[in-house]
Amino acid sequence: MKKVRCAIYTRKSSEEGLEQDFNSLHAQREACAAYVLSQASEGWSAMQGEYDDGGLSGGTLERPALQRLLADIAAGRIDIVVVYKVDRLTRSLLDFARLVEAFDKAGVSFVSVTQSFNTTTSMGRLTLNMLLSFAQFEREVTAERIRDKIAASKARGMWMGGNPPLGYRPDGRTLAIVDEHADLVRQIFMRYLDLGNVRLVASDLVERGIAAPQRAALTGRTTGGGPFSRGQIYKLLSNPIYVGEIHHRGQIHAGMHQAIIDRATWDGVQQLLADNLQGERTGARVQSPSLLAGRIVDPDGEPLVAVHASKNGKGTSEGEKVRYRYYVSRALHHEPDAAPAGGIRIPAPELEAAVIQAVVEALDDPLTLLTKAGLPLESERLRQMLRKAEALACAVRARQRDAISSIITKVIVEPQALAIELSLSALCDSLGIENPAANPEPVHLTVPVRLTKTGRAVRLIQRDGRAVTAGSPDPGLVELLRKGRAWWVQLQTGTIDIATISREEQVNDSWVSRLVRLNFLAPALVEAILAGTQPATLTATSLRTADLPIAWNDQMAMFGI
Repeated sequence: MKKVRCAIYTRKSSEEGLEQDFNSLHAQREACAAYVLSQASEGWSAMQGEYDDGGLSGGTLERPALQRLLADIAAGRIDIVVVYKVDRLTRSLLDFARLVEAFDKAGVSFVSVTQSFNTTTSMGRLTLNMLLSFAQFEREVTAERIRDKIAASKARGMWMGGNPPLGYRPDGRTLAIVDEHADLVRQIFMRYLDLGNVRLVASDLVERGIAAPQRAALTGRTTGGGPFSRGQIYKLLSNPIYVGEIHHRGQIHAGMHQAIIDRATWDGVQQLLADNLQGERTGARVQSPSLLAGRIVDPDGEPLVAVHASKNGKGTSEGEKVRYRYYVSRALHHEPDAAPAGGIRIPAPELEAAVIQAVVEALDDPLTLLTKAGLPLESERLRQMLRKAEALACAVRARQRDAISSIITKVIVEPQALAIELSLSALCDSLGIENPAANPEPVHLTVPVRLTKTGRAVRLIQRDGRAVTAGSPDPGLVELLRKGRAWWVQLQTGTIDIATISREEQVNDSWVSRLVRLNFLAPALVEAILAGTQPATLTATSLRTADLPIAWNDQMAMFGI
């Protein structure tokens, strides 16, 4: 027969009488021992150790003997806990539920000798489940009361505790502004609007030597003192506390505290965060990163923000999104209606292509570049420098972010040119040559392109009239050629006419006729479209609306070739 190890637990609330030779604890132990002895036929046996708590309330579980009992249960030394009455174990229904949960986890049963309460039997387990149901009900009612109190307090704009966000300190049931930290919060919001990228904001803070302020948490633990992480910046930028609001379960309430960030700045940051939700990523998955984010400015020195829009692409399958990237004046991006007339919106691939081409050309002739910077060249290290310049040019041509961000410090978009500033220190480090200047001036490059307004965007036009392209064809132009070719093939079969195509495509006859005529477009224009080198005047709109001459030379002259 298996031996069943029984632990007897006793407790007395007051210390009165404990000094007697035979007290309440002894009486409880004798009654429990007698009950264990009556179950000897079942293999029950009382353990030698004593678990007695004298002069301790049953309203808490922090009792020495009870804690030793629980430790022995967890260690697997006990099979059954025997008590005189249930209230000897605890007077709290919630504590009783916790104890029974610990007993069940260790496979330990529980017996009350004067109340016929025995979890080793089916009736005892039924009684236990009933008690636990009431305990669960009490817990849920208590939780509901707490939730309702918190919701009511937050609806009134109260601060309900916890560690306050950076820029605030607790002030009763509200928050008070910490001026020094609030200024830092405003800087971070404005830098994010300027750079449009949390990673760049984190790097900018590190470069400027700005660390997260040290603060003491409610637990006494000190936080801060190191650089801001991207997670910290994301959390800070999305915290509605800074705009004077308290959010709770989808509800927005006006807070009793003073806002640090104005509404226009807050809305601009939230829109940019939403736009970037699936935007710029790092690593192998990046397909179209904004390589020059944080480095583009207009002639007045105002930053151009890297943004993007995802739309259904022309010529793509239904529902497929195409990501269009731009560098946009901050005022034009956040307040289009109030933006100045000179606001800039440049397609990012074109601008990046022009800058990368200029830098690569400069690196292809590093001797001229370094001579222009006033650096003396050592003949014995010339061969090594040329190899490193070639490697750097390849890295820039391959659009490697680290190479580009290390040497390009600023790009100024001027009406008739792009002014590029290269870091002389980074250039010297990359080429393996010594920089003699303590505070070197940047190296300046100029790209002679003019800005031409096309719709909402600004295009970059080279001296020969061709638009700067990113090396890929315009999907809108390619789609027009594709449709025109497909409809022409259908018409040649003789089984369909223009009217039928119009009905099936739900367009008018004139539209079909204009696209079919593109099959007679000059081969040189078709090749330019497919190579992405067409003149700036050749757009999807101009090609759709133009009255094409029959002669190919006349067509090319029409578009400036």
